[in-house]
Amino acid sequence: MKVNIHEAAAHLSKLINRVSGGEEIIIARAGKPVARLVPVGSRPVERIPGTAKGKIILHEDFTAPLTDDVIDSFYK
Repeated sequence: MKVNIHEAAAHLSKLINRVSGGEEIIIARAGKPVARLVPVGSRPVERIPGTAKGKIILHEDFTAPLTDDVIDSFYK
């Protein structure tokens, strides 16, 4: 659901009830999203460095320069 700032301020308690039910509310200014209202429990779990060790394999040319074709594809 997306609401503007004025509507969010006027109906904050109703929006909080919806968020408590698991819904996510996007708050927008002039139609552009500026904030997200989410349940407290939905915060991402803190990442622990090194937990994927041995699970990710990088190809030997991973750090090689990109070809012109690949670079050009970013600009199309």
